[in-house]
Amino acid sequence: MNTDIDAQVRTLASGAVHVISENELRRKLSRGVPLRVKLGIDPTASDIHLGFAVVLRRLRLFQDAGHVAVLILGDFTAQVGDPSGRSATRPRLSREQVEAHAATYVDQVKQILDPDPSRIEIRRNSEWLGAMGIEEVLRLAARTTVARMLERDDFAKRYAAGAPISVMELLYPLLQGWDSVVVGADVELGGTDQLFNLLVARHLQEQEGQEPQIVLTTPLLEGLAGGAKMSKSLGNYVGIAEDPAVQFGKLMSIPDDLMPMYFRYTTGWLPDRADEVVAQLSSGSLHPAAAKRLLGRTVADLYHGAGAGESAEAEFDRMFRDHRPPAEVREFRLDEEHATDEGIRLSRVLTLAGLAASNREGARKIAEGGVRIDGEVVTDQDVAYTPSELAGRLVQVGRRAWVRIVE
Repeated sequence: MNTDIDAQVRTLASGAVHVISENELRRKLSRGVPLRVKLGIDPTASDIHLGFAVVLRRLRLFQDAGHVAVLILGDFTAQVGDPSGRSATRPRLSREQVEAHAATYVDQVKQILDPDPSRIEIRRNSEWLGAMGIEEVLRLAARTTVARMLERDDFAKRYAAGAPISVMELLYPLLQGWDSVVVGADVELGGTDQLFNLLVARHLQEQEGQEPQIVLTTPLLEGLAGGAKMSKSLGNYVGIAEDPAVQFGKLMSIPDDLMPMYFRYTTGWLPDRADEVVAQLSSGSLHPAAAKRLLGRTVADLYHGAGAGESAEAEFDRMFRDHRPPAEVREFRLDEEHATDEGIRLSRVLTLAGLAASNREGARKIAEGGVRIDGEVVTDQDVAYTPSELAGRLVQVGRRAWVRIVE
């Protein structure tokens, strides 16, 4: 384990927004015992994106310094719904939905975290929260006040606006905080939107006679268009499991002013390397277009292995510079049973092939000039083909969706 406390603090806290407190962190590190570093994940979606990877990579830094990652899969709290940053009550997820998401999360986090059993402990908070009786829940609820909960910014805004806040939502910070008590967290990581929840955990630990955890927050990565944080529900995300060509293409679209943040928080680079590239951008010695290509290659290599970025860049150029279809195109079998005597409308073909969500959306895409067959734009919403007429032809919707029709 690294015994240079100053070096550890510099590395572990670099780029953090809050460290509460650095003196406490130094004191815990000085004991020379591996710290238990908690990170909670509510599996509310199927993909982990680059925004969430920011805090996962911070957890990896702690692992590399000799500490233990305590990863809490919030299979219970995901059904409650984290109100952090929400302007309305979050819809409840079913246990089946949560379980499906949790299964994909474990595989994805292992792309970032060290899976060595001595360096990671994975727990589900249904172990303890699901076993609570009503008396225990009431005892937990009595540990704080409504006034304290309304100090939370998102609750305060909703209350002032007359927006509903369920009692269940008020319990969420207590449930997340109780996780820290159960696992004996020395440190807890989270995005800046988690600060209130992390501080509640410190309060609960003190009440239970535990030494309060260090709170360390990381910035919220802005989504591809800037402004709002990266979120799958907003469609402004890059998934770590997405195809490298998709990752590269999405990163080529980010505004120039987001690049410093993305180089610092999505590349897996140490601060000195990121600062060097950001300085080149600032001085003009690195052109923004070249910088985005570097970013896209780096992220693709990070999650798919060396060479993935170069291949993704070649595919991007093939499609958007040379205006040629991708090297590999998904095939869709169009059977005679799909057609009537008059054939089958192209809008229906798009729906069947997964290029449109509905026949109506397919017709709209055609009318807008967003559909091509073998490179030729089709604008007639009512056009119909027989399966044999489409066999072997390449259908394109927008700039990134392609399918080859086969019989």
